[in-house]
Amino acid sequence: MQGLHIHGIHHAYGDTDVLNNVSLTVPAGELVCLLGPSGCGKTTLLRIAAGLEKLQAGSISIDESVVAEPGLELPPEDRKIGFMFQDYALFPHLTIRDNVSFGLFRQSKQAARDRAMEMLEQVGLTRHADDYPHMLSGGQQQRVALARALAPAPRLVLLDEPFSGLDSNMRARIRQETLTMLKQTNVATLMVTHDPREAMFMSDRIKVMGANGQVLQSGRPVDIYYKPVDEYVARLFGPVNMIEGPVAGGRLETSFGPVDSEDIPDGQIMRVLIRLEGLSLHYHSGAPTDVPVDVLTAHLLGDSSIVHIRMREGPNKGVEYRARVHGSFDPTAHGQVWARVDPRCIFQYPNPEDGR
Repeated sequence: MQGLHIHGIHHAYGDTDVLNNVSLTVPAGELVCLLGPSGCGKTTLLRIAAGLEKLQAGSISIDESVVAEPGLELPPEDRKIGFMFQDYALFPHLTIRDNVSFGLFRQSKQAARDRAMEMLEQVGLTRHADDYPHMLSGGQQQRVALARALAPAPRLVLLDEPFSGLDSNMRARIRQETLTMLKQTNVATLMVTHDPREAMFMSDRIKVMGANGQVLQSGRPVDIYYKPVDEYVARLFGPVNMIEGPVAGGRLETSFGPVDSEDIPDGQIMRVLIRLEGLSLHYHSGAPTDVPVDVLTAHLLGDSSIVHIRMREGPNKGVEYRARVHGSFDPTAHGQVWARVDPRCIFQYPNPEDGR
């Protein structure tokens, strides 16, 4: 299969393991995101794939060729990889054209120049060909870095937190432009990010990495978001409300209604997590599962509001939770407010301190 194939990678710095039996495949035309917190080994895996970090165990293939295994280590320049660093790593003493053509040293000078101009045209920067990096904005520098990564027509593109240095408005636009270009080239792309929204937007598949250097869950963004395998993965996508309690009769009672726990033994303490956006608020009760709540505060964030509520009845009476609702929310505009839970945003896991 065309693309990147990583098998059984182990890596350690001294006595500290940073990657533990990591395997993954990135087919040609797909973008796969490595998602996880700082220090979980994401960038180390990217550097090993690029040949910038020496392989300690496992193997790496690109298309049908082995590029790294015990006893074999192809140098980075022979792997046909485009690498886009977090800080773009543009050469300050070279023009934009020369930056883009830097990796085309095997071509004639004229061919390299023509290819550089072709790539600059694709990213809309031909008029800056004779400028220097410091003369460009952060977004323009990012596009130059992308053009340089794609100029040699690589078999694989590696992106290391490529949008972290951009402001939020520019980040959204550059992300879309980058994704469009990568899809047009049909290249296999492996991207590192700690931003779950970025991973959801960019990727065909997400690999969630834990602090132990292992891949905890792999799948499409919709599967990772709505079917997290454990509490760690669920919390990775933002704050959650938590309800804790014992299972009785195959269910756990909450103020939002019973949560099905058929396969859980009676007495086991479970944690129920509810995403903030999984709680919707209404001024009229429209479903049997709606429960009355008191609104304490509402904070407008722009396109959404965070609303603090307190339960008025049920097992969690008096407990405060948070909801994220679309647009602004004025708690004084109407009378009674009702809360409703989206069942897709409810997850339950054993309490790790239960001891069972």
